[in-house]
Amino acid sequence: MIEKDFVTEGLKRTRIDEYLESELERAGYGGMEIQITPLGTMVVVYAERPGMVIGRGGKTVRSITQSLKTSYGLENPQVEVKEVEIPELNPKIMAHKIAAMLQRGMHFRRVAYTALRRIMGAGAQGVEVTISGKIRGSRSAVAKFSDGYIKKCGEPATRFVRQGFATVQLKPGVLGINVRIMPPDVVLPDKVDILKIEVEKPVVEEDIVEVASAPEKVETVESVVEDIVEEAAEEAADADILEEIVEEAEEASEEPIEVVEEASKEPEDVETEPETTEEATVEESEEPEKEEAESEKTEEASVEKESKPKKAEEAEVQETPEPEETAEKADKSE
Repeated sequence: MIEKDFVTEGLKRTRIDEYLESELERAGYGGMEIQITPLGTMVVVYAERPGMVIGRGGKTVRSITQSLKTSYGLENPQVEVKEVEIPELNPKIMAHKIAAMLQRGMHFRRVAYTALRRIMGAGAQGVEVTISGKIRGSRSAVAKFSDGYIKKCGEPATRFVRQGFATVQLKPGVLGINVRIMPPDVVLPDKVDILKIEVEKPVVEEDIVEVASAPEKVETVESVVEDIVEEAAEEAADADILEEIVEEAEEASEEPIEVVEEASKEPEDVETEPETTEEATVEESEEPEKEEAESEKTEEASVEKESKPKKAEEAEVQETPEPEETAEKADKSE
């Protein structure tokens, strides 16, 4: 029957696996695959140290091939050796390493936590290490250590989770080590990714707005430049006018001080005339300088003529002594 063929094939694979595990324990045996081809049977062996599987001159490989052909009935077996890329993610290799550390006398908790850190550090999603046997005393017990996320039932547990088993002989008795690892590249069927909704923006309207706004920007730039140029020209013209007014004020301040004093003593009518003339000169700054000089000379001559008789009268008044003062002086002398 077909069911018996499946069972016999499964038993044959299990025996071959146990044989390779016992023969290649020191080489870091990590599992095997059997592929039946028209030319023969291809046996792929995964190991941590492939050099020890091959042996010197291929001696170990030839002996394994011969035993598979004679003892297990494989037709034309061909053994291929592959190196395990990440030994920490292989449960069989890690189970044998835990067994070796326990055999050297290390405490089971320390061994288990060390293995957990190494496996999770390699990128595994989850790991579970189970050590059963006489670990504390005369009675058997089970110690379970886990980290991360790992499936324990259902199809994902049998399909995605890798499992390795090893045994070790100690003085109290035999200990069994079971290691289950969930690889990092496993995508579980219950994983849901929520995608963000991307709202499409109207591209056509943006293009129209950009095209319409472009000439406005050019016009504003040109108008700003023109305004700056006009302001600079106005400031330059104002500066020239101020310079001319300052020069005229300096020339007016250089006139003799006596003329100013005499003009202040004259009547109000005379005072208003120079003021009006000065204001006229400031307002009519653009007229030629010759006319201004002539008007100033005529004003100075008229002021001097009027001031001379006044000065003579004042001098006479100062020279004539008062009669009271002369009488007092005479009394004192007597």
